[in-house]
Amino acid sequence: GYASLEDANRIAVLLRSGSLPVKVEKVFSQTVGPTLGADSLAKSTKAGIVGVAAILIFMILYYRLPGLLANFTLAVYVMIVMGVFAALGATLTLPGIAGFLLSIGIAVDANIIIYERLKEELRSGNSLRRSVEAGFSRAFTTIFDSNATTMIAAVILYYFGTGPIRGFAITLIIGILASIFTAVVITRYLLRLLVDSKIATDKKWYGV
Repeated sequence: GYASLEDANRIAVLLRSGSLPVKVEKVFSQTVGPTLGADSLAKSTKAGIVGVAAILIFMILYYRLPGLLANFTLAVYVMIVMGVFAALGATLTLPGIAGFLLSIGIAVDANIIIYERLKEELRSGNSLRRSVEAGFSRAFTTIFDSNATTMIAAVILYYFGTGPIRGFAITLIIGILASIFTAVVITRYLLRLLVDSKIATDKKWYGV
């Protein structure tokens, strides 16, 4: 944006008169009315809040204690992504919001893969500690491969895309990197703390 209407008008005059010392190439142009833009933003935000709330409830009901840890990890994930956006001075557009919500789904999916592996190990009769380590070991390859393929697609979109497509791609890339970090580092750390504390040793607390 511009600091004032006068600045915007001055730039517009320069563009029309050809007074700029460089060649101007039109890459992307889009006109959105203020009412339509505000309405779309409000609906997107509402849909995102409802979707995230549904995910949080599902994780607790289905995975119980690990689901609660996953929700905490998801909160950390959101703070990391928002912190990166703030550091970059980025503004979330509608495509950017779509990319952010998609990356939240990717982050949740990583935790689901880990917890399903954990449940399989517990059902096999392994101890909690062994199940956590084996579960992460088995889940890591799947998490890395799925995120890598999505990352490749996002990079291609950013390289060949313009305007909103690039915004969607860069948001998705940041989200994927944060997702890998929170799933592999933070979730693992929290589960290890939980097991070492011996607060919940019954397998039912782990959805088994």
